[in-house]
Amino acid sequence: MTERFAVVSGGEVTGRVTVERSGGDLLIDSAMDDNGRGAKLRERVTLDAHGIPVGWEIDGTSLMGGAVRERLHDGVWESQADHGRAPDGERRLYLANDSSPYASGIYARAVLDHGGALDALPGGRVTAEFLRRVPLSGRDLDAYVLRGVGLLPEFVLLDHERHLVARLGGALMVREDHLPDAAELAALDTVLSAEHVARVGESVRHTCDEPVRIRDVRVFDPETRKLTEPCSVVFFRGVITSVGPDATGDGVEIDGQGGTLLAGLHDMHAHNTAASGLFYLAAGVTTTRDMGNDNAMLLGLIPRIDSGELPGPSIVPSGLIEGRSPHSARIGVIPDGLDHALATVRWYAERGYHQIKIYNSVDPAWVAPLAAEAHRLGLRVTGHIPAFATPDGMIEAGYDEITHINQLLLGWLLDPEEDTRTPLRLTALTRAKDLDLASPRVRHTLELMLERGIGLDTTTVILERLMLSRAGRIQEGDRPYLDHMPVGYQRYRKRTYVPNPDDGYDEAFPKLLETMALLHAHGVPLWPGTDDPSGFTVHRELELYARAGIPAAEVLRIATLDCARHLGREHLSGSVARGKRADLILVDGDPTRDISAIRRIRMTVKGGDLYFPADIHRELSIAPFTAAPPMKGVAR
Repeated sequence: MTERFAVVSGGEVTGRVTVERSGGDLLIDSAMDDNGRGAKLRERVTLDAHGIPVGWEIDGTSLMGGAVRERLHDGVWESQADHGRAPDGERRLYLANDSSPYASGIYARAVLDHGGALDALPGGRVTAEFLRRVPLSGRDLDAYVLRGVGLLPEFVLLDHERHLVARLGGALMVREDHLPDAAELAALDTVLSAEHVARVGESVRHTCDEPVRIRDVRVFDPETRKLTEPCSVVFFRGVITSVGPDATGDGVEIDGQGGTLLAGLHDMHAHNTAASGLFYLAAGVTTTRDMGNDNAMLLGLIPRIDSGELPGPSIVPSGLIEGRSPHSARIGVIPDGLDHALATVRWYAERGYHQIKIYNSVDPAWVAPLAAEAHRLGLRVTGHIPAFATPDGMIEAGYDEITHINQLLLGWLLDPEEDTRTPLRLTALTRAKDLDLASPRVRHTLELMLERGIGLDTTTVILERLMLSRAGRIQEGDRPYLDHMPVGYQRYRKRTYVPNPDDGYDEAFPKLLETMALLHAHGVPLWPGTDDPSGFTVHRELELYARAGIPAAEVLRIATLDCARHLGREHLSGSVARGKRADLILVDGDPTRDISAIRRIRMTVKGGDLYFPADIHRELSIAPFTAAPPMKGVAR
């Protein structure tokens, strides 16, 4: 029996999965290609009479081309992340570390055949819960939520024999006979995800009808970059009404116990989803700049967050414009010509977007007219450096900002004919180990950035994660929190993404920090971003700013007031002051001295609503890091 699946992203097929089934033996071939990257795997799976994998062999390459070899035989497994043996006599479900999306179908059927729950290898417990019957193309399918596999719940659709029909998510996988239903399935994923997030949000959100007083806190002042003496901060109906001497009062009272209160953090490079909102709030992020998304999804998500229906940070949207090529990213808009691209700029402007973002496959000749139209309409212009172009050329064509520190460095490392639409935009960074930051090429770009006021959206943390990824190794930035996470996510973070990891990535990565230090020393604005929805990488991005030599208090100012000013929102947020929105975080310790204290967040306030990260983390199957502060009074 042969089953064929298509992987769909942005309404286009970006991958294929073929499953050959013979009794309990499965042969799975999968190949993904989206945004110039994608895993290519061959899997041989043997299921026992109960549908549980007793043999699993996986060979191929991962997202960015790193080698994959994974084995499970007779309860003994070896993967990139770990190795081990199942306890004797126990039936457990092995969770593959590097697999195709079809694995979700294997898990769902096995769990359902065992009453809806199974202990997993190497740890944890997987559950499957029926959600609803879904009519699709004249057939009734069953929607289930699968929990315990990764960081987020997975939604799957099964037929009456419990065979996989679709795995929902950012990259939808659907059996080819239901490929015409892809748009309907993507909409279903949005609905199911929002329903899940709304249920969790309702349980962790606390609203207050009375004034809320946060006592015994030292407030971070980003202008002076110092902490105040112990004081009280009061807010009412989402607005800060008082910052003054420590005192008691009526209403709701929260004991800050000598902690630090500061304005909510920013992630200046996000790709928001309904699910990411909870992670961001737990991380103290109250504002994100979305750097490209499914436009319909995002425009539907923003008002639901702003109204409080869904939990999440305020979102400032950027409109992504991509070019058509074999390596295109399938988000935003891919225009069919320059006129269409110019119309897309106007479309974004009419919907209140903050800026446009140019992507890898855009014809560099389009950038000047696109930038001129964006500027005419009051939009800013940022982006990757399109293939076969240079940072200098894009600045001269009208860029106001550059996205990703690697996109800047590649302008100093590549020859003109090299194609950055491919994984070369990562692998070429090994050349940075020999880069002379005092060279004329670097100095010219720096002078141009200073002359034109060009900033850099760094996302250094995502480059660290890719360049320093090594099988079985926990990275320094993940070490403070990873053992609190679900086991599937722990294993996900202990993989090699790069091909040939010994080619010089360890020696090259410090050059990224040296580049940040050089830019900052000369006054080039740097904006912390993550390109990751987990929230935890925001803290690591700020730690990397400090590792580059930027004082911790200055890093906090950048992450709060400077970001708010850059987004034109300093009248709303960015500092703790009367009349500003109550977007606040309470931190255990003094992050002006130790930037890593920013990881110890006890409370986040978003628009006056209270969230305690410990509560959110428990709902997300994450072991809490801090305790909620003592509270008196009534908060719903």
